[in-house]
Amino acid sequence: MMIVATLSITPADDGNFTDEIAAAIGALDDHDVSYEVDPMGTTIEAEALSDLLGAVEAAHEAVSADRVRTVLQIDDDRERAQDGAQRVAAVEEALGREPTGEPQA
Repeated sequence: MMIVATLSITPADDGNFTDEIAAAIGALDDHDVSYEVDPMGTTIEAEALSDLLGAVEAAHEAVSADRVRTVLQIDDDRERAQDGAQRVAAVEEALGREPTGEPQA
């Protein structure tokens, strides 16, 4: 089983967003997850839901702002062990493209 999630954490004050987001992302390193940061959030992959939720909690708590907005979307496919890269490759193949993992212009 592979759980894929999208996480977005936003400090809701006038602090330094970059430093706060870096702290949140850095907290993921202490957990049994893999992740990829993009401009709108972070894609996280984990074998177990408990690993994912522990990492999300750590990332949320790493932000020192007085108010924090966290959005989490989870895809828990219990029938297939397909990671995010495999999911993207399947869509690119359906489009008749070579799977590159790179954004299309």
